Amino acid sequence: MKALIFEKFGGPEVLQYRDIKNPEIGSEEILLEMKAIGLNFADVYRRKGNYHLVGQPPYILGYEGAGIVKQVGNKVEGIKVGDRVAFADVPFANAEFVSVPQDKAVPIPDSISYETAASLLLQGLTAHYLTKDSYFINNNDVALVHAAAGGVGQLLVQIITLLGGKVIGLTSSEKKRQAALSAGANQVFLYSEDWKAQVKEVTDGLGADVVYESIGATLMDSFDVTRIGGTVVFFGMAGGDPAPVDPRMLMDTSKTLTGGDLWNVLTSREERVKRSGELFEWIQSGKLKISEPTRFPLSDGAKAHEFIESRKSTGKVLLIP
Repeated sequence: MKALIFEKFGGPEVLQYRDIKNPEIGSEEILLEMKAIGLNFADVYRRKGNYHLVGQPPYILGYEGAGIVKQVGNKVEGIKVGDRVAFADVPFANAEFVSVPQDKAVPIPDSISYETAASLLLQGLTAHYLTKDSYFINNNDVALVHAAAGGVGQLLVQIITLLGGKVIGLTSSEKKRQAALSAGANQVFLYSEDWKAQVKEVTDGLGADVVYESIGATLMDSFDVTRIGGTVVFFGMAGGDPAPVDPRMLMDTSKTLTGGDLWNVLTSREERVKRSGELFEWIQSGKLKISEPTRFPLSDGAKAHEFIESRKSTGKVLLIP
């Protein structure tokens, strides 16, 4: 089969598209012929050597995708050849075929395309637990969303609104401001503006009930615009490492800092299927919309990495085998 591999850490140029052996499946695994593969910043970090990688060189990136079942292990139950399946946390996805453990296989409804499933799962499940587990959005809660035009950001905006909250978004350009507004944000400010003053102004000086912090370097700024007794949810550091937090500040302001990691939530197949099912239902009913993804052939994986690192994307980037 063809796969996108690399043998040393570095820039997009280390990626190679070449023939390797097909994966072998175990008794509780399925062989999936990939139709769409999600590209995420975690793949960039792994290519650079910043994140842990499974196995030895040649490495294969990718943890998210969707496809059709070609083979099932002899102990697999409830899945058959020809089924449409997606996954959010299986390694070696940047290939024509992937071995998927049964407990990580998520059935795709007939009305959901492979590309939608591959665009939705990882980022959608992240937005789902952030609004249901890390901080439960209640009616009229004011939420500040960093990087509101990104893949997770646009889904956060929509789900917060769906659950009755109000959204203030932060983005880096006018184009991204319009994307966040189109997703349903009530106001969107630019990082180049005095956004902290603007957030305070539109919240009558109180600040947001919850701030979804994915930049890292802006963590203390996020606390500045969180109301007394409010919550900052830290779930990423795309813009650099966060500053240390003095717990005395949390005590003095009655603010909460909580972290979020998807893998602490997806602890069983039941959780994966249940949470994915709710996302699929929202898609089917028109309550949740996925922006048109940017597609690259898997063979052009290096170009896709260059694109996602340029920060020009406003939605999902997909690799198509």
